[in-house]
Amino acid sequence: MPNRLAEETSPYLLQHAENPVDWYPWGEEANREARESGRPILLSIGYSSCHWCHVMERESFADPFIARTMNELFVNVKVDREERPDVDGIYMRAVQALTGRGGWPLTVFLTPEGEPFYGGTYFPPEPRHGIPSFSQILEAIHRAWEDRGDEVRTAASEIRDLLRRSTTGSSGDTAGEGESQEPSIDAEWIRDLAGSLLQGLDPVHGGFGRPPKFPQPVVLQFLLDYHGSTRDGSALDAVLLTLRKMGRGGIRDQLGGGFHRYSVDERWLVPHFEKMLCDNALLASTYLRAYKVTGDAELERICREVLGDLLEDFQAPEGGFYTARDADSEGEEGRFYVWTAAEVDELLGEEEGRLFRRCYDVSAGGNFEGRNILHLPHDLDRVAGEEEISRDELESRLAKGRATLVSARAGREHPLRDDKVLAGWNALAIRSLAEAGATLNEPAYVEAARRGADRLLAVLRPNGLLLHQVTQGRARIPGFLEDVAGLGNALLTLHETTLEPRWLEVAIELDEEVEDRFRDPETDLLYDSPEDAEPLVIRPREPMDNPIPSGTSLAAELRIRLGRILGDTARVDAARALVAREAASATQAPSGFGRLLSVAIRLAHPPTEVAIVGPRKDPGTRALLHEVHRTFLPGGVVTGQEHADTFPVPTPLLAGRGTVEGRPAAYVCRRFACRAPVTDPEALREELLRLEPDPP
Repeated sequence: MPNRLAEETSPYLLQHAENPVDWYPWGEEANREARESGRPILLSIGYSSCHWCHVMERESFADPFIARTMNELFVNVKVDREERPDVDGIYMRAVQALTGRGGWPLTVFLTPEGEPFYGGTYFPPEPRHGIPSFSQILEAIHRAWEDRGDEVRTAASEIRDLLRRSTTGSSGDTAGEGESQEPSIDAEWIRDLAGSLLQGLDPVHGGFGRPPKFPQPVVLQFLLDYHGSTRDGSALDAVLLTLRKMGRGGIRDQLGGGFHRYSVDERWLVPHFEKMLCDNALLASTYLRAYKVTGDAELERICREVLGDLLEDFQAPEGGFYTARDADSEGEEGRFYVWTAAEVDELLGEEEGRLFRRCYDVSAGGNFEGRNILHLPHDLDRVAGEEEISRDELESRLAKGRATLVSARAGREHPLRDDKVLAGWNALAIRSLAEAGATLNEPAYVEAARRGADRLLAVLRPNGLLLHQVTQGRARIPGFLEDVAGLGNALLTLHETTLEPRWLEVAIELDEEVEDRFRDPETDLLYDSPEDAEPLVIRPREPMDNPIPSGTSLAAELRIRLGRILGDTARVDAARALVAREAASATQAPSGFGRLLSVAIRLAHPPTEVAIVGPRKDPGTRALLHEVHRTFLPGGVVTGQEHADTFPVPTPLLAGRGTVEGRPAAYVCRRFACRAPVTDPEALREELLRLEPDPP
């Protein structure tokens, strides 16, 4: 018999609707039951594409004995972390404070008032490798609650107070000490943090830190911005090494084009196979920007393939983008994506199969549980030489082989798709598509970005205030800071790539929503949830990026981008204050503040500003706009209008500027001081390249 989750829309919650566990969704009904019964709350948090969440569901939540124990001793609440990032953020921080680590599935025990007192991640059904079984945990927590309830409540109150202090102080400091420890936000500080990040580079395989290895696109984007602002070659080398190794690795679906979540090994071979919209949107943008710096065709191709997968597999028919693809199908992790040597030979024939298997490392023994994850471990120029064929012929034959395997794979059972449309994650996709469309001269990308933005504004902004998500036509959760600021940045990029003023106007409104609903006037802090949101045990505030840029960093980015376009020094100063507030924490853990460090670069280095005046559909205007966007301009500002004197938002960049003898014109400026207008794209490129970056 289905439990209460059968009434929900979240695919993750619906996966648990047939469990014998008496699950409650997050809400007042569960809280009231806990208060009236005196039982603690067992909070379980996960997401639809999480492999270990599925494992714990099969092993424990579907087990009648374990479910009976849960139902007798606890009020059981299931949460989709993507649906409620505020709830997840609070209790993840609590578990990290208690155990020193975190992850999903997240298992937390709460007092009836919602205060956490114990937690962990995955618990096995039987004791394993020193980890107690889930049943043992349930019994131990119950005994502690029954026998030492007062002590448990005291400990829970202390944890709550610790969480509250951690949100009001700089995340790396004790509350009240951050002000005296703030470093100067200048080029020297940025250089030191870039150097700190580069010290953690894997010099062989790229990426940072030990396995499991995450792509960390926000950190890579910061290093690209740092290179673009200083010409530091080591930063660029680190980014290119990482992008090429990942792009050729098993972490990327070599047939579909997109990326899986992370790699369990140091060489990007074996991923956890879930695919997530946010990762692919950020990685497409990272590859695009690296291509703009280098002109490397491989980076452009990977960017196009990632966006192709995004449009093919994530795009909703009415516009907007779904959240994720599961890791599992046919009851196995990665089954959809892996191949045997016999399957390849049967599909491609003996000779083409041999060549394909050589290039993609497909062997009889396999590289993953008897099957093969496709990857490119060999230099293809060398392979072509040894095969006595040209590189072009090799590429052509491999492309035909991939197309054949893609067609065959389409007949397999597909991993579950999470059909939530999240505002913040969609904003990342919209921004990436708009930027790529302008850079690569691909109108289809820009149109997909427009459709996505129009869909979000129509469905998730019905009364002028942004909502967090829509699933199966239902939208009810208020937008979080990452949603509002993220969409503001996406619409600002749409304005820069189309010159349509409506996107700039809504971006300004969203920036004002950030100020009105997320800033606490007493502390001057930005919180992740709006002031009118459901009260939780604390009001969440997490300035670190994970897995997308934090709401704080996106708000700072939106403020400075608007400040630069509008000539609004108050907005620039507000961005500077947001960066300064987290500077001590960024110094301690720069990998967690990649987007905020990119904002710091915007503050430390004057941007190149470009104003274009001319009809938007005029080929001359479009040619000038394409030239601007195919040039890497970290922190750059782009705006324009058909007639400067009709622009609805005042900006010094357009004041008094018009076409030249009836031809579309571009004005290249710095600090609003502009050079003579140009009408020719090549002349514009020379003007852009003439503005050298500040010295490191």
